[in-house]
Amino acid sequence: MSKKTNYSAKNIEVLEGLEPVRKRPGMYIGSTNEQGLHHLVNEVLDNSIDEVVAGHASEVSFHYKKDGSIKIRDNGRGIPIDFHPKFKNKRALEIVLSTLHAGGKFDNNSYKTSGGLHGVGISVVNALSSHLQVIVFKSGKKYSQIYAKGKAKTKIKIEKCKNNEKGTEINFIPDESIFETTQFSPKKLYEFIKMKAVLVSGTSIEFKVDKELIKDSTPDFEKFHFKNGIADFLDIINKNSVRLFDKKFSIIKKINENEKCEIFTCFNQNEKSSLISFCNTIETPDGGSHENGFKIGMLKAIKLYGQKNQIAKISNISINDLSDYSDIVISIFINEPSFEGQTKKRIIMPKLQKHLENLIQNEFLLWLNSNKKIAKTLLETLIERSLLRTDLTKIKELERKSIKERNKLPGKLVDCSSKGIEGTELFIVEGDSAGGSAKQARDRELQAILPLRGKILNVFSVSLSKIADNNEIQNLIQSLGCGIGKNFDLAKLRYEKVILMTDADVDGSHIATLLITFIYKYMRPIIDNNRLFLAMPPLFKIQHKEKIFYAYDENEKDKIIKSEFKKIIPTLSRYKGLGEMPADQLKSTTMNPEKRKLLNVNIKQGKKELRETEKLFESLMGKKAEYRFKFIQENANFTNQIDI
Repeated sequence: MSKKTNYSAKNIEVLEGLEPVRKRPGMYIGSTNEQGLHHLVNEVLDNSIDEVVAGHASEVSFHYKKDGSIKIRDNGRGIPIDFHPKFKNKRALEIVLSTLHAGGKFDNNSYKTSGGLHGVGISVVNALSSHLQVIVFKSGKKYSQIYAKGKAKTKIKIEKCKNNEKGTEINFIPDESIFETTQFSPKKLYEFIKMKAVLVSGTSIEFKVDKELIKDSTPDFEKFHFKNGIADFLDIINKNSVRLFDKKFSIIKKINENEKCEIFTCFNQNEKSSLISFCNTIETPDGGSHENGFKIGMLKAIKLYGQKNQIAKISNISINDLSDYSDIVISIFINEPSFEGQTKKRIIMPKLQKHLENLIQNEFLLWLNSNKKIAKTLLETLIERSLLRTDLTKIKELERKSIKERNKLPGKLVDCSSKGIEGTELFIVEGDSAGGSAKQARDRELQAILPLRGKILNVFSVSLSKIADNNEIQNLIQSLGCGIGKNFDLAKLRYEKVILMTDADVDGSHIATLLITFIYKYMRPIIDNNRLFLAMPPLFKIQHKEKIFYAYDENEKDKIIKSEFKKIIPTLSRYKGLGEMPADQLKSTTMNPEKRKLLNVNIKQGKKELRETEKLFESLMGKKAEYRFKFIQENANFTNQIDI
C-alpha cells in the first residue's frame, strides 16, 4: 500500500524575483538550445532598436567577444536611474534588471511601438546570465551595476562621464548551467542584426565579432546602414535573380497616427521566392494576421482587376501562383501587438488583418491600374502558372511511368532495353522515314527513338490548354517522363541525354528551334544541367571507290576535296534528309558515340545573359511578327549568302 501524502500550503512553492525564469526558462525564451541562446541577443537588441524607432537613438553597436560575452550599446535616453516611487530605496535601473514585468513598454507615452512588450526582456537575460553588467550614461554621469544569475552583486556605482555621452550598454555572458551551448553563431548574429538595420531605415548598427570566433565567411566587422531600408535590401538579394519586370510593388503607409506598415514585393520570373515578416522589427517566422492580410488583399486586387478588364480564367489564380515566384518583405510598427507567446513568432490580431487586407487591396489595385503593361505581363504569367496547377490533368498523367508500365508509353516511341538511366539516349527525329532509318541504326540497348510528325506547336506564346491537347507534345512529355513546368522533376527524366536529330536544312532547323523553345520554357533544367544536344548529320558524302568522307557544311566539303582528292574528281552526294540516308551511314556519321558530332545546348547563367536569352526567344518565337522582322534585318547577312 502506497504511503499517504498530504497536499497543503507548505507544498505551494513561491518563486521570488527572477527565480521563475531560472526554474522554467523555456516559458520565457522558447528553449534552452541554440535558438533560445540567440533569443537573449534579440531581447537586448530590441530595447536599443525601440529607442531608435522612438526617435531617441541613431546608433547601435554590437560586439561578440572571445571571452563569450556580448556587448550591446545604444546612444538613446538610457534606462531611468531615478528612484522609483513604489520602491523609494531602489533606483528604476535595478528594478528593470531584477523584476519581471517591470519596464517602460506598458506606458504608451514612453514607447508608441516597441518590440519588447512584456517588460520581461532584459530581466530574463539577466536571470539567465552568469554575469551581466549594465551601464547607463546620462547627464554627465555613468551608472553601472554587476549581476550574476539575476541577483545584484554590487550596488549601483556612479562616476563622471562626458556630458554628451548618453545611452545604455549591456554586457552579458549566458549561464552554462542553463543552456545546452553558450557558443553563438556569428553567421546567425550577422543576419538578424543586418535585418534590424534594414527594417529601421537610416539607422547605423556596428557589428563586430572577434576573429577567433569565426569559422566561416562571416565578416568580423561591418557597419550596417540602409538609407532606403527594405528597398535597398531587396535590390541586394535580387542582384542575380531574373525578375518578371524591374518595378517593385511597395507600400509605406500610416495605419493610424502612431502605427505604420511597410510592404515590398519583387516579382520573379523563375520559381524563386521568400516571404519574411516583422512586427516592430521582430521577425514573425510563423506569420499571422499581417501575412494573411497581405495575401488576401493582393489576391482580391488581382481578381477585381481581372474581372474589370474581362481577363479570362482570372478566377483560377491562387495566392501561391504569386507568392511562389516573389520576394516579399512585410514590416509593421503597431501599438500593443498580440503575439503568441513571449518568443513572438506569430501575430493574432483579426482587426489588424482586416485593416491591412483593405489597405493592400486598394493600393495594389491602384498600382495595377497605374502600370497597365506590367499588369498585363503579371496577370498573363499568373494565369499560366495557375493552369500548370489546375488545368493540366492530361499533362500530369504523362509523367514518367515505371518499368512495369512501359506499355503505357507512346506507341510511336521505340524505347531502349536498358533498365537504368546511365548511358541512355532519346533521339527525337522528324518524320516516320527518318524514324525508320534511326530505328535500324540505333543501339537497341541504350538508344531510343521518338519520331514526331511535322513541326510541333510553337509554345512560347500559347496557353497551356492548347499544349495539353497537342498530340506530338503529349508524346514528347510522356516519353521524357519528367513532367513540365512546376511539376517538372529532373530526377524522373528517363534518359541521360536528349538528342534532337533533324534534317540539315531550313525546315530541320525550324523544328529543332521549336523543340528547344518547348524545353526552354517548360523543362528548363534539362538545358541547365547539360542534358540537351543537337545531332549533327552530314550534308555531303564525298566518295571515290573505297575512299569515303562526310562533310557537315560547304566549307568542310571544299577543304576535303582540296586535300584528299587532288587529282581526281570524287562522286558528290548531298543528303536532302535523314530519311534518305542508309541506316549504316546514319549510324556511323550521326548516332555512333565514338564517331558522331554532338552540339550541347546550354545557357550562360549570368543575369545579363539570361535576360538576353529571354529577349532572343521573345524576338524569334513571340507573338509579334515585327520583332522577328527587326531581328532578321539586324542579324541576317544577305550579301554573304548570294552565290555569284
